[in-house]
Amino acid sequence: MEKYKIAVIAGDGIGPEVITEGVKVLSCVAKLDGGFDFEFTYFPWGCEYYLQHGRMMAEDGIETLSGFDAIFLGAVGAPGVPDHISLWDLLLIIRKKFDQYVNLRPVRLLEGAPTPLSGIRREDINMTFIRENSEGEYAGSGALLYPGTDREVAIQNGVFSRHGCERIIRYAFELARREGKSLTSISKGNALNYSMVFWDKIFTEVGAEYPDVKTYSYLVDAAAMFMIKDPKRFEIVVTSNLFGDILTDLGAAISGGMGLAAGANLNPERKFPSMFEPIHGSAPDIAGRKVANPLATVWSASQMLDFFGQEKWGARLIEIIEEILTEGKTLTPDLGGTAHTDEVGDEVVRRLVARAEGKI
Repeated sequence: MEKYKIAVIAGDGIGPEVITEGVKVLSCVAKLDGGFDFEFTYFPWGCEYYLQHGRMMAEDGIETLSGFDAIFLGAVGAPGVPDHISLWDLLLIIRKKFDQYVNLRPVRLLEGAPTPLSGIRREDINMTFIRENSEGEYAGSGALLYPGTDREVAIQNGVFSRHGCERIIRYAFELARREGKSLTSISKGNALNYSMVFWDKIFTEVGAEYPDVKTYSYLVDAAAMFMIKDPKRFEIVVTSNLFGDILTDLGAAISGGMGLAAGANLNPERKFPSMFEPIHGSAPDIAGRKVANPLATVWSASQMLDFFGQEKWGARLIEIIEEILTEGKTLTPDLGGTAHTDEVGDEVVRRLVARAEGKI
């Protein structure tokens, strides 16, 4: 029997609540399949750990995590810990150390999910964002000059290497070819005359190797407008770290909200573990109230199953999410319901079991 070793970092705020439901669902899937299993190991890292130990994760945390097949992350961030510390000392260090250079974020209007856009059909919003996840605007390169004086200067460098740009763009072309979809590159070459001109140049060079893939290129401001006015023009999208971060939150807003926003941080070569997470953040204002929506975590679990080659189960979880959204009886308050977090997770499990028994 195949056994997948999963490191669980529940994190902060609503993280422990939603990750509990994700683990519950994955455990149910494994039990129903019988051909594979999950071994979950929990790590208490996050902001509470930081307040106790002065660091977001154990000193040997990266070495420890390297022995796992995947990481399941709840959320990071809490009042009392600066955001740049909680982000850089846990989430970003994992992404960088494990070369998780592909951030894969689906922006898809599931059946039954709400959208604030009028005149939009469900099939009009069906994008896959491929966000560069290892360098770019989030490379962490820069300096503070003359700190604490009236001459203080902050310098933040964007780092765009040929290696980094080419591999993420090639990954996107391969996905577009495999799925028979168009590929759109989003940059800002008119204003960022070094980094984004370089990105555009590499997109054109790589694209010459894929004459069968229909391509488009947009400036990021135009892309944001078209995501609202005409989202159906986007299928596979490749973009930089910062633009991908911003646009996928916009994508979540038009396709059901942050409670349905999932993300995968992939090391495609599988030299290191990949990481799967809902992208809604820790939401400390609702932590402990049992109202957090776990469906984004379930979607992240679906991405994990896909990554392990269990696409049948990954697709089934998406189908069940759509059933729950369409029926509308077991939804958390963000989607207009009154259900608690654990009740939504229980409903996913109930439907998994009922399908396996042929009852639905």
